[in-house]
Amino acid sequence: MKKSLIALSLGGLTIGITEFVMMGLLPDIASDLKISIPVAGHLISAYALGVVIGAPLLVIIARNYPPKKTLLILAAMLAFFNALSIIAPNYGFLFATRLLSGLPHGAFFGVGAVVASRLADKGKEAQAISIMFSGLTIANLAGVPIGTYIGHHYTWRYTFIIIALVGFLTFVSLYFWMPNLKAGPKETIKSQLQFFKKTEAWLIISITAFGFGGLFCWISYIAPLLTDVAKFSAEDVPYILILAGLGMVFGNFIGGKLADRFSPAKTIIMLLFVMTLDLLLVYYFSSSQYMTLALVFSTGCISFAVVAPIQVLMIQTAVGAEMIASAAIQAAFNIGNALGAFLGGLPLVFGFSYASPNLVGVGMSIVGVLITFIFLQIKRSALKLQAV
Repeated sequence: MKKSLIALSLGGLTIGITEFVMMGLLPDIASDLKISIPVAGHLISAYALGVVIGAPLLVIIARNYPPKKTLLILAAMLAFFNALSIIAPNYGFLFATRLLSGLPHGAFFGVGAVVASRLADKGKEAQAISIMFSGLTIANLAGVPIGTYIGHHYTWRYTFIIIALVGFLTFVSLYFWMPNLKAGPKETIKSQLQFFKKTEAWLIISITAFGFGGLFCWISYIAPLLTDVAKFSAEDVPYILILAGLGMVFGNFIGGKLADRFSPAKTIIMLLFVMTLDLLLVYYFSSSQYMTLALVFSTGCISFAVVAPIQVLMIQTAVGAEMIASAAIQAAFNIGNALGAFLGGLPLVFGFSYASPNLVGVGMSIVGVLITFIFLQIKRSALKLQAV
């Protein structure tokens, strides 16, 4: 494996722990800061909002800089803003640091996905991108459970010390292992934004936001789901999260292989449909501990199998504007994050069980399937017109 791809995966690891560890820490942070779990859930939305703001903004600013320089700056931001969370004295300060920590997320993956595809062997672009995203899956396999364990048994602030250190390691690895790739042709902001005049661009963004919204309806409230519905102890949660991370590891590489072998759009339809069925099973069988363990693995696997196909679909559609389009996908993932955390929390506000957010997730996944069908029909119509 190329060291440059390992450096990108370390960035994914930093981002993955930053984004997903909050789900496991919600009860601890809520207790420490004396807020409710639904209010603590807004910290998930704050991070997502930072991604949505930062993804297009930072890529536009960095569009004519060499990729290595851009990635180094983004890695430094990841380390610094997470370090600020260590000293958060109250909810408002932590909300702000979570938002700031989200700013470099989309830009890092946006630039990193294009760099990974440039570094990949021909025909293996999706698998190279999946290596970068493997950092996210390793975060869920090891980083998030460890961070949750530390947060539950000691203090959640120690978890953010670990994240800041991994961010610093990302910076060092990029400095030594990332080749000095040339910047792309000089692009104006106007020329880059032309891509967003295409219907296909907004369809892919919508597929991502709604499809991944289903995942975040599930994972945003996984800690209370496991303790209140499945009746696991709080001490069991970090270990169960390892199972979710293992599923994500498998799903990430499966998705990369499927996207290189089949049409990315068709792969997305299949995976989102399976996710719909999976979330239904979560809703109906979360009271069974054995079923819960199986579904934690399967949901993690299916959800992350979608990542590489969506990224490849966007890059293939955005010829000439790959970097900003790739960053927009990250913004879309985190619109899904915010929507999933918010909409999934609404049934809880009205007193329904912690299994109920999964029904909201079912609806969001179905919408993602329908939008993908529309995308395919538009692409087919365009191909027929070109053939005439």
